[in-house]
Amino acid sequence: MVNDGPEISPAQLRAARAWLNWSQAELAKAAGVAKTVVNRYEQGYSVPHAESLRKVQGALEAAGIRFEFDGMKGTGVSFSS
Repeated sequence: MVNDGPEISPAQLRAARAWLNWSQAELAKAAGVAKTVVNRYEQGYSVPHAESLRKVQGALEAAGIRFEFDGMKGTGVSFSS
């Protein structure tokens, strides 16, 4: 889960959602955040508060998504059941 390390990128977020076949609304509900948080970050309009991003990443990881990083840069997404 997110800590003081790298943050997931908008592209990783879109890929993770697609892998799970989740809508933005489904992810928002699972993470306990507003749908606009997911939408605006995916579109590159804003960066959510750290706590909101932690919730989003945590919900995806709880569903089996694993995020890959090269240093502080998000590089990929995988799935682990």
